[in-house]
Amino acid sequence: MLCCVTAFLTACVTKPPAIAFDRQLTHALPATQTTPLRTALAPLEAAHPNQSGFRVLANGTDALQMRIALARAATRTLDMQYYIANEDTTGKLLLGAALYAADHGVRVRMLVDDLNFKDIDRMMAGLDSHDNIEIRVFNPFGSAQQSMFERATNLFTQIDHFTRRMHNKAMIADNQLAIVGGRNLGDEYFSASETLQFRDLDVLAAGPITADISASFDDYWNSSIAYPLRVLNKQKFDPKELDQTRDELRAHWRANADPYNAKPLNATPLAAQIASEQLGLTWAPAEFKADLPEKIEHPSPDYVSPPMQRLVELMRDARHDFLIVSPYLVPHDAGVKAAGELTHRSVRIAVLTNSLAATDAVAVQAGYAPYRVPLLRQGVELYEFKPVQNTPNPDVAGSSSRASLHAKTYVIDRQILVIGSMNLDPRSAHLNTELALVIHSPPLAAQVARIFEHATSPEESYRVTLADDAQLPYLRSIGAPLSPLVWNDVENGVPRQYIFDPQAGLYRNALTGLFSLLPVNAEL
Repeated sequence: MLCCVTAFLTACVTKPPAIAFDRQLTHALPATQTTPLRTALAPLEAAHPNQSGFRVLANGTDALQMRIALARAATRTLDMQYYIANEDTTGKLLLGAALYAADHGVRVRMLVDDLNFKDIDRMMAGLDSHDNIEIRVFNPFGSAQQSMFERATNLFTQIDHFTRRMHNKAMIADNQLAIVGGRNLGDEYFSASETLQFRDLDVLAAGPITADISASFDDYWNSSIAYPLRVLNKQKFDPKELDQTRDELRAHWRANADPYNAKPLNATPLAAQIASEQLGLTWAPAEFKADLPEKIEHPSPDYVSPPMQRLVELMRDARHDFLIVSPYLVPHDAGVKAAGELTHRSVRIAVLTNSLAATDAVAVQAGYAPYRVPLLRQGVELYEFKPVQNTPNPDVAGSSSRASLHAKTYVIDRQILVIGSMNLDPRSAHLNTELALVIHSPPLAAQVARIFEHATSPEESYRVTLADDAQLPYLRSIGAPLSPLVWNDVENGVPRQYIFDPQAGLYRNALTGLFSLLPVNAEL
């Protein structure tokens, strides 16, 4: 009993701010600093005043290759900010690329949220001992130097602190090129997992907009809850062990770079591809919107999320259609009402989210399910992603990996593309920090709209509708719920119809029912 009380009181003690530790305030490289990337981009920026260049990274292989290429292209600075960073196959390829940059004099800064960060991971802790690499942990609620019991206790005694997370995802080279979007660092995001394939979207950004992304990274990096890993981690490393880590990563690269398609972009440096206009950039005006770290540092009910506010403004201004891809969708009554206001103006709203069988967050599905009927009654088109898809890289991942939607992107009137880390749910609005690029480009908006139309085809997703007058008597006769839903798809050329969440199984249905009874909607 005494031990429990002591642990409880210890967990309630406020952690000293990160600035109390030996921690340098550092900032992004000036955007005007001469680097090979800056030299290559300057003529293109001059030819496209007040615009930035973009390229959509629609599949996992391209997304991995481009990140490796960014690390190889950096000559001065490399910044990475991620909610999840795994030391799996592709994670080690990316860590190896970061180490390569650091060994060539590049300053590497890596900021990882604590919720999914394993501070005992030896490889990342070893890299942190490199003179040119620093890793910081955002909003730690009990990293190393605390036992597992103390960490678990913190979960219950500091739930408000624990539930607020940094969900941003960005990688920036020399303050000239950046990748932002939905992907974290892990095999499932890069078509490299044998069990789970996240369908996701990123965008490569080049030019002036990158300075805004870097400024946001600096805000988080220098915040009072970004702690140096070295003050949290118990492990100590000497130069010999760093050499061992380097050897391990090099061996990992030799064994896995070709099988996982990590190398093709290295053949021609990015600066050369940019200079010869081979990178496929589309130039357009853009806005970058990001939450401030104060959303977590100093939570306030009056805080308004800039990326969410901008998306709402764009939605209200829609004239023709609004395409939504959000794997975690909890619209609440306000969202249903806003959707109805648009559809009553003859604006098409089409939503793609996860089916119960495909989602990796059953609790969120419990928050979403009650709003399906209200959304459909407001005239919203509703599609749910199917759990089994054709794997794009069968040699690596096999052909039957479970697929799950993870992209967060929105298309307004086929003119504006919004892409980032933000879901349409209360967590993105009020708890997590998020970022988003707003790109005013009909070509890019049309490209993502085509991806949307393919993803919502009956081979890829279920179309969810309300049962019609002919179906209702039959459904009632077999005891189906009132106001029932119907799911339609096509499998092997054969149309199919379901009256319950397809392919979800008893366990997922039961778990959804359990979560629906809990008062957790505000946390979803």
